Amino acid sequence: MPFKKLHPSIKEVLKQKEIVIPTDFQKSSIPVIKSGKNVFCNASNNQGKTTTLIMTIMHKLKCEEVGNIPRALVLVENNDKALDLYNTFTTFTKYTPLRVYVANEKEHVDLLKSEIFEGVDILIATPQIVSKLLLLYGVNLSELKLLSIDDAEFLSQTNAYNAVLSITQSISKCQYVLYSNKLNPNLKRLESYFMEHATHVNV
Repeated sequence: MPFKKLHPSIKEVLKQKEIVIPTDFQKSSIPVIKSGKNVFCNASNNQGKTTTLIMTIMHKLKCEEVGNIPRALVLVENNDKALDLYNTFTTFTKYTPLRVYVANEKEHVDLLKSEIFEGVDILIATPQIVSKLLLLYGVNLSELKLLSIDDAEFLSQTNAYNAVLSITQSISKCQYVLYSNKLNPNLKRLESYFMEHATHVNV
């Protein structure tokens, strides 16, 4: 069972949330993501994609606070989704040392820079905000271990797509996991960029 092989802190949260049985998607995706491969994760709604995203990031980072720069990055479509995901994330991480930070685009970029410099393990943001921070030397991605994109269909928007390509070009080595309902041609094109040799999980 996928849940049995997750970090003990994650299993404790699942117990508190009374999440006992993994979905078909979680059974298929969690072992593949844990293997370190790049993965396209495709499943319909209510299959636990967001929960999987959170759990696999926590497991990858061993539920530990390390250093000062992000080791996981989650890209989302817009600011509202970033804030929603942050709120969900913190229900899982609140009993761990993991530092989760959302780059709220309504805040001044200088404030975002200063808060990120204080120390972050997991950064949640839109591609546009991350691109801006990179240009202003406001975030260092040299220690990034995992980049996840939630509801990746939004990459059909040219600005977001180009921003993601720009971000990945500044990363030397990293695991990439994309979550979506279906693998559309726009997402499949990413195999020519940073999703080379990606495994496909379809439920």
